[in-house]
Amino acid sequence: MTNPEFGIALVDAASANVVGRRREIELVVAALASARHILLEGPPGTGKSTLLRAVAEHAGQRLVFVEGNAELTPARLAGHFDPAQVLSQGYIEDVYIDGPLIDALRNGGLLYVEEINRVPEETLNLLVTVMSEAELTVPRLGRIQAHPNFRLVAAMNPFDAVGTARIAGAIYDRVNRVSVDYQSEADEQAIVAREAPATPIALAERAVRCVRTTRNHPDIRIGSSIRGAIDLVMLAEQLGNLRGATCLDNECGLDAAKASLSGRVRMHESSGRSPEEVVAEIWKLSGLSPDEVDEDSGKA
Repeated sequence: MTNPEFGIALVDAASANVVGRRREIELVVAALASARHILLEGPPGTGKSTLLRAVAEHAGQRLVFVEGNAELTPARLAGHFDPAQVLSQGYIEDVYIDGPLIDALRNGGLLYVEEINRVPEETLNLLVTVMSEAELTVPRLGRIQAHPNFRLVAAMNPFDAVGTARIAGAIYDRVNRVSVDYQSEADEQAIVAREAPATPIALAERAVRCVRTTRNHPDIRIGSSIRGAIDLVMLAEQLGNLRGATCLDNECGLDAAKASLSGRVRMHESSGRSPEEVVAEIWKLSGLSPDEVDEDSGKA
């Protein structure tokens, strides 16, 4: 990807698939073209996976996906010898089952490790070695040299997400960090319109206002991603059909908001309120004009 014309065409093509992420796509393409490894860091639902899949697809490069979790051991990442075959044939390369890491190393794929800050430290050490040496030595198998097109792309959510840990400085020192924050309100409305094109504009706008409010509400520690707005409008439409109403019916919208947002938000422990109660408040405020919001808040 060193050809500037190809790089520009790649950015244009990937940007057509991802709303409001051209700058981030440019950074990812530039890093890949420079043979650098990448860390995409941002809240859930901000399009990190979508962005990378679009770049890989239009670049014609294979994407090897790994889900980061506490069960991702070095053997699961790198691979292992088939025990039954070892008994009959011994430790030969033909009986080694490649894990995603060695698969990407051999074939020049993009190894995408999702939620890298959930991965055990001993497994992270394996990735540090690969990034530093561009090779991996496996006992009884030997040395595996990284294909020239091999790249590691990791993604992680903010540290304060439940179950996450701070990753070692050795990882940060070997990657280019691309921050992926929430999109603008206009971009999020465009995402809802793309995913639910039949949704009335008024409902889509209200749904987006709701999810954006969850991100700065005093009772909520972690708000909803745009996925919450997409689910809200789709549920409201189906509820309207079941109840003989329209998706713009307030009760349909309220029930859809509770179902789609209450499980996505994380409340402050000191709040003392239920997620459903706070979502109901947000839904009410999202349907008021700015003057009415001020008046309603004053009454509170």
